Amino acid sequence: MNYSELKKFLDYVDKRITPPMKELLNSGVDEMTRRVIYYPILTGGKRIRPALAIACCKMLGGKIKDVLYPAASIEILHNFTLIIDDIIDDSILRRKKPTCWAKFGRSITQAASIDYAAAIFQKSGQWKKQDKICEILGKAMKAIVDGEIYDILFEQAGRTEEPFVENNRYKEITEKDYFRMVSKKTASLIQASCEVGGLIAGANKVQRTLLRKYGLYLGVAFQIQDDILDIFGREEIFGKEIGHDIKERKLGNIVILLAFRKLSQADKRRFLRILRKKEITQKDIKEAVGLIQKTESRSQASTMAKSYIYNAKRSLNLLPSNKWNRILNSIADFVIEREK
Repeated sequence: MNYSELKKFLDYVDKRITPPMKELLNSGVDEMTRRVIYYPILTGGKRIRPALAIACCKMLGGKIKDVLYPAASIEILHNFTLIIDDIIDDSILRRKKPTCWAKFGRSITQAASIDYAAAIFQKSGQWKKQDKICEILGKAMKAIVDGEIYDILFEQAGRTEEPFVENNRYKEITEKDYFRMVSKKTASLIQASCEVGGLIAGANKVQRTLLRKYGLYLGVAFQIQDDILDIFGREEIFGKEIGHDIKERKLGNIVILLAFRKLSQADKRRFLRILRKKEITQKDIKEAVGLIQKTESRSQASTMAKSYIYNAKRSLNLLPSNKWNRILNSIADFVIEREK
């Protein structure tokens, strides 16, 4: 992987899309609330999704001016989902900084998040292929919602004040359930980013299919790596609380799911007892991680992520070979080599 070329490109993407993001989010917003509105997009982020849209567009001969605002809207959509996800999961850290709700409060953040939803399509009337792009992004938003609901229902306890969760909670989760969830919650927007970039460049049916496949495989691998880092990452690098999925009682983490299948019956009962506790302490998290470490789930998950990246690259092999294809290959490598 050419790290310097990728870093240069991601820095370029950040510089190019931040102004249109601020423009879209700022439009029609009182000055008093701008500090809240701007906070999520100015706390950092890898800008992977707009980078994918731009690289896919350029790979197929498209122009940056045509993809810039759709790419900015994609990153706004992504941040919108993170704002909501952090509220749902009670996450207090993201990108090494307080989450939006932890800094400004739940009610203000929930209200401000609506600005993100509105901003996504605000300039869509000026996009090339407007109707098709809006349809792709709309479908991605709905898929993310489905994925988020599955993720909540995979939790083993909590939310006792929510009848729907209590009545529909999954007590057992299969790998098929997991991949259905991550394909929607994480991979759908990455897939959409690639397809939107190609569509703007005039991709034909075969090329759009290959871009969708690349995005799907890349997105699943991205989530698997996130799951690994949630259990085994370093908080000062990862930028989020380590063991948060255990704290949130999630079985919808591939490392946890693979470990659970390999544990002895006694250890399974210990693990479930932790996940189903009313309050989970740091001591509980440490015990759960110790049980996970008894298995080979970390290496199994890593192998799984690599296989998805292999398939993502196979799709790229059938697309134009140029600088942008090389960058897309580097993004694929980065997804499973990253520590944050």
